[in-house]
Amino acid sequence: MNNYKEVIEYLYARLPMFTRDGASAFKKDLDNTLAFLQALGNPQHKFKSIHIAGTNGKGSSSHMLASIFSEAGYKTALYTSPHLLDFRERIRIDGQMVNQQFVIDFVHTHRALIEEIQPSFFEVTVAMAFDFFSKQAVDIAIIEVGLGGRLDSTNVIQPLVSLITNIGFDHMNMLGNTLAEIAFEKAGIIKENTPVVVSEYQLETAPVFIAKANQEHAALVFASESLTATIVASDEDYLVVQVADKDGEAEEYELDLKGTYQSKNILGVLQVVEQMRILGYNLPLPAVKSALKKVQAFTGLQGRWQTLSKQPFVICDTGHNEDGIQVVLENLARTTFTQLHFVIGAMRDKDLGHILPLLPKDAIYYFSNPDMPRAMPAEELAEQGHAFGLVGKAYGLVLKAFEAAQANYQEGDLIFVGGSNFVVSEVLANGLSL
Repeated sequence: MNNYKEVIEYLYARLPMFTRDGASAFKKDLDNTLAFLQALGNPQHKFKSIHIAGTNGKGSSSHMLASIFSEAGYKTALYTSPHLLDFRERIRIDGQMVNQQFVIDFVHTHRALIEEIQPSFFEVTVAMAFDFFSKQAVDIAIIEVGLGGRLDSTNVIQPLVSLITNIGFDHMNMLGNTLAEIAFEKAGIIKENTPVVVSEYQLETAPVFIAKANQEHAALVFASESLTATIVASDEDYLVVQVADKDGEAEEYELDLKGTYQSKNILGVLQVVEQMRILGYNLPLPAVKSALKKVQAFTGLQGRWQTLSKQPFVICDTGHNEDGIQVVLENLARTTFTQLHFVIGAMRDKDLGHILPLLPKDAIYYFSNPDMPRAMPAEELAEQGHAFGLVGKAYGLVLKAFEAAQANYQEGDLIFVGGSNFVVSEVLANGLSL
């Protein structure tokens, strides 16, 4: 392993990886993570943090908060997953990805430990991130949960505030078959005497969060109960959201993350900001507003209702579960086009029976499969799609499907790319071939 590429290939090849291997890579305890971090001197205890879980919205919320803290002058770390193009997207400080040499040195230094403990890919990534953040002496780290919460490798930190965005159906084979069961796993990040913000009040899940917060003596705030958000404008640059409190005091925020679902995410983000102000952090309103206008540019976040091209008109979104697809459909309804060309792919372990019936019947579908073992073959996805009245062909690899959509595109149409993070990442990696 003489270079960065070889180090990353070593990690991919040697370690169980959820995005490739599915549930078999999910460890149902924190033993490996704790053992690895113990050997590193427990770096997770050497920086302040905010912990974020949720079915949808945790990535956008994490990036918003990272942008806000950096704009306010704090040295801000950000840990997220999965990555779309470069492994280093997962580990950032003030918008900059971890340097390749740190990744190389970390793996070289700890190779014997990796081979002794046999951690998953995610467990190694968490340990690497925490080690980096500790050595860089960050002021605050925004830590996004990978999967679930209670048993997630990130759940070894003692945050200043926890945020849970929303609860929906995803990864039911690991997290549970009801919203309450899934909420129980997410609620696992609630810590003793640590304030927790839940972005969205939901009847089925609220009792779970209330019970856990009471058990941990944690102050609980449901953001949607104390703030309301109204979308007042939307154009190709910004989503403009008015947020009002119970007293009727309102502020407008311009978001460069333009999906309509950001009107839910911003409530949780603003309540976390308020909690951090109570703890003494200086987060002035002008800095918050400025940061929210440039989340994508500052943090490098991609794939959230992102316009990839205006001619041809191409939009992508990584929404890949029932709630995620619902908001994609809301955004499509607000978008003007003549014919929709839908490039779609999915993983084998997705419950498509809750997703495919929602998709528009008047679109032309380009069924594909990302180039990875966990992907559902395009032919199988097409067969399921046809059973729900979706019209289109199987093209195999994502780029073939995308090229077919480009070939059929006419002025005024829209090409939408989605269904999976990995469909989006392959199109982004190809630079659209435009």
